Order: sequence, then C-alpha cells, then structure tokens
Amino acid sequence: MSLLITDECINCDVCEPECPNDAIYQGDEIYEIHPHLCTQCVGHYDEPQCQQVCPVDCILIDEEKPETQAELQDKYEKLQEAKK
Repeated sequence: MSLLITDECINCDVCEPECPNDAIYQGDEIYEIHPHLCTQCVGHYDEPQCQQVCPVDCILIDEEKPETQAELQDKYEKLQEAKK
C-alpha cells in the first residue's frame, strides 16, 4: 500500500527530501504523496523514511490503495527501469 499524509501535517518540510522515489510533493495545503510512485521505500530501505522523520506521525498506510510486498517491489523495479 502506498502511504498518505493526513491533515495533521504541519508542513515542516522534512519528509519530501527523504523520499527516494520523489513521491512526496507540496499540495495546496499540506504535503501529499503520489501513490503511483510510493513503494514505502521497498527497494531502498527497510522502513519508510518519511515516517521515520515525521515529527507528528501523520504519514499512514493508505488502506484504500492496498498493495502486497511483491507489488511494491515490482513498482520499485519499474520505477528504476524508467530512470534509465
């Protein structure tokens, strides 16, 4: 599943540079996550880096976009291929 940022976001700017897939961007009011780019850091790290640095714990699993570990790995591999 991709992650999502809740409206508890304080726009502290620490999550965006931590995302290895450039999935996090500044939305109209708070930071948001492109679900098609979010792999929960699968392929890069053991844990989602944005969640690790968020001071208010407002980055959660998006239950509306379920993905298995294998699907996240596949998404990561496709994103890496596209960078070539």
